[in-house]
Amino acid sequence: MDTEIVSLNGIIKRFRTERIETTALNDIALQVLKGEFLAIMGPSGCGKSTLLNILGLLDRPSAGSLHLLGNETSRLSERQLTVLRRKHIGFIFQSFNLIEEMTVRANIELALRYQGLRGAESRERSDQVMGQLGIQPRADHYAVQLSGGQRQRVAIARAIAGNPQMLLADEPTGNLDETNRHEVLDILVKLNQSGATIIMVTHSEEDAARASRLVRLDGGRIVDDVSAAA
Repeated sequence: MDTEIVSLNGIIKRFRTERIETTALNDIALQVLKGEFLAIMGPSGCGKSTLLNILGLLDRPSAGSLHLLGNETSRLSERQLTVLRRKHIGFIFQSFNLIEEMTVRANIELALRYQGLRGAESRERSDQVMGQLGIQPRADHYAVQLSGGQRQRVAIARAIAGNPQMLLADEPTGNLDETNRHEVLDILVKLNQSGATIIMVTHSEEDAARASRLVRLDGGRIVDDVSAAA
């Protein structure tokens, strides 16, 4: 039986100012199974980033329910959401979000520290993911010394270091040249083939074609949801 990682039902997200209310997401229903590689596409302003923030427990919906690994999240406190997020979700950002004045190893070990791993255990795990992504020779380089492709590899290493159940990637190739874009996508595909569940927001049809499933948003609604086999 397929294992459901995350399930959204009737998700609505509204943003209010003094004069206007905007509905960013309107009645979103989405289920993602363990091992899927899901790409999310749509025009600017359609709700892609808002949806990713809700999936990542970085924002709460205005209405509807979200279950992550069987946990209904609407009743959880911010502290409980933080624990759930740190334990089960890894994030990969377009802008890398590395700490420039820290080394590659230190950036990865900082993420592990949030999960309670320190000392030899943290070093062993950081060595493992650096080796997996081919950045071990850069372990003592500072983030500011790295190329864009190298930075994104470090960002991916940081995201997977804690063995999360789900990886959320927000335009992960958006700041990369063509060569590094393909290399990063190859890494994501290999991670997925190894069992990682990946949800990726992208503007690129070519990038989306590497996923096993494509969801299109428009006007805050899902307008298409197809698998690669379809």
